Amino acid sequence: MKKAAIYVRVSTTNRTRGGDAFEQNPEVQEVPLRQLVQQRGWTLVQVYSDRLSGAKADRPGLNSLMNDARRGLFHVVLVWRFDRFARSIEQLVLALAEFRGFKIDFVSCQETLDTGTPMGKAMFTIIGAMAELERDVIRERVVAGMEFARRHGTKSGNAIGRPKRIFDRGEVVRLRESGLSIERIASQMRLGVGKVVRAIQAAETRNAGFQKASA
Repeated sequence: MKKAAIYVRVSTTNRTRGGDAFEQNPEVQEVPLRQLVQQRGWTLVQVYSDRLSGAKADRPGLNSLMNDARRGLFHVVLVWRFDRFARSIEQLVLALAEFRGFKIDFVSCQETLDTGTPMGKAMFTIIGAMAELERDVIRERVVAGMEFARRHGTKSGNAIGRPKRIFDRGEVVRLRESGLSIERIASQMRLGVGKVVRAIQAAETRNAGFQKASA
């Protein structure tokens, strides 16, 4: 007689967002899984559950399930859907690989995946290949990003410091000559007071140089 374990997860976030019964009530997932266990003639050992976001890496119910799997307490794990069990393809593949090492089958009701069947084993191979491809793509992006950053001198590849604000320095000088205060000019042109002062000083230096050259 095959011993089975069920894992269900509902999201706490959807309780406050008006989520449907599937997201809020674990029984919506659990009942059809119990029926599937009965139809297959298996013995249900335990139902493991979590009321946490799928993004959480540390889930008490899932941790307990994996610990009992290592102890050989059941032969098959049933879930309603992939995303109820794993937060990513990589996590799913790692868990399925661990189950396979313990000779534990995995059944996902919605995706009709059963690793105890030839088709299910083929699907597991495809999922593993997709996860490997995803890791390779991410790795290539990281390497390309690091190379770009190395050439540009920053970790992100962005220019060092804040980008320079482009503004009309001649307008700053004209406003100053019209009698506006430095603070008023800064406010009107949406510049820092320091930028206004430096623009005026640079203009005065250029004018002094021209006058000296003309003399």
